[in-house]
Amino acid sequence: MSEPAVASPAVFAIARPEPGEYAPYYDRYISLIPGSDILGTLDAQRRQMVLLLSGRDEADGDFRYEPDKWNAKEVLGHVCDTERIFAYRALRIARGDQTPIEGFEQDDYVSNGPFARGSLAEIVEDYIAVRRGTLALLRNLDEPAWTRRGVANKNEVSVRALAYIVAGHELHHRRILEEKYFVGR
Repeated sequence: MSEPAVASPAVFAIARPEPGEYAPYYDRYISLIPGSDILGTLDAQRRQMVLLLSGRDEADGDFRYEPDKWNAKEVLGHVCDTERIFAYRALRIARGDQTPIEGFEQDDYVSNGPFARGSLAEIVEDYIAVRRGTLALLRNLDEPAWTRRGVANKNEVSVRALAYIVAGHELHHRRILEEKYFVGR
């Protein structure tokens, strides 16, 4: 018995989101992402984050650059939680769900998450799984899904804006890890 044929995702250009497809606050993330190959960017980011975290030990994961800041494991856990939430928003909107999606409080997610108690290696594995899941979702969207809009956290947003927000949010936090947590470590 042969395996059933699996349809490959359609190939089409995914344009950058335009102002008006997202709340102005998110320009701080979207503007960090050059070009218009969002799927390639998300895939490259996975490799870049893993390289940054490879060879790090638990002391690196527990490091806080200031006493009131999250430790490195909590930063990475925050990246994972946020990506899950934004990918969920993208899924609902891509499928035409017009139900408004509530916001979330990032500090509550971090303080109630297992990140500070978990191992850095486990959180890195979670990051890899989350990013692969996000890529699998986005790679299999049809062309009309990318421009669909919905309401999340009381603001209109498109699916393609959510993809760019995920990438920009990750890059923002990766740069913080590089500059404040791992510099000279």
